[in-house]
Amino acid sequence: MRIYEGSPRQDFEEVFRSIGAFLDQRGMREVLLAEAPDGFIVQGLVTVKAAGGGGESLGSQTKETLTFLDDDIARFMEEAVARRNRQASEDWSRAGYYEKAFRVLGRYMDQQKPKDTFFFEQEGAFVVRLLMSSQTGSKHVLSEFTKEDVESMIAGGPALREARAPAKTGSGDTKKK
Repeated sequence: MRIYEGSPRQDFEEVFRSIGAFLDQRGMREVLLAEAPDGFIVQGLVTVKAAGGGGESLGSQTKETLTFLDDDIARFMEEAVARRNRQASEDWSRAGYYEKAFRVLGRYMDQQKPKDTFFFEQEGAFVVRLLMSSQTGSKHVLSEFTKEDVESMIAGGPALREARAPAKTGSGDTKKK
């Protein structure tokens, strides 16, 4: 998904938020995400419940690989907007871990404006590799976000959104200073 090469596509923040919400629903963990020319490849661990048995069956973890094409991403984003519109207000606390973490990482990537993205997660920490353009050519840049870094970015997310929200106009209460 070539967001910054003249394409009118959505930003990484919303794209990754939508993928993260899907992964939360799927129960995927320890995620790797690689950008492809026509979408994203996501790999992670999912728990498969044991067949048969009673209510206390444990199951096993297996690696699963998913390919999300641009059309899939567009559908995820439309579903996410519809879900948020059904709620009286966007409730950030109801979002799952990957929806939140991918959103804040996507915001970071939007600020960097990479040509290509790749990242993986282990125990809540993320290593991000971005392909960046410069006057001398392209190069990969690595960034690491500890679990604490990600949690701090998530905690600061609502304040950032409020700061960039358009000012409301109309007949609301105003105080003169």
